[in-house]
Amino acid sequence: MSIERLLLRMAIWIRRPPSRRRIMMVVVIGALGLAIVGIERYVGWPDWARLEPKPSIPHRIM
Repeated sequence: MSIERLLLRMAIWIRRPPSRRRIMMVVVIGALGLAIVGIERYVGWPDWARLEPKPSIPHRIM
């Protein structure tokens, strides 16, 4: 994102700040994301939620 676009977006937010509901929604979504990352990093992820890697099979050209 260019600096001009970022400054324009900040100016718009100053003139018309987002509603309290939108701010709370962003905070809740961010907190859920951080909670998932924390669980994955410190507690671990359950075996049923892991994806099995597919074995790589070389393709034959005939």
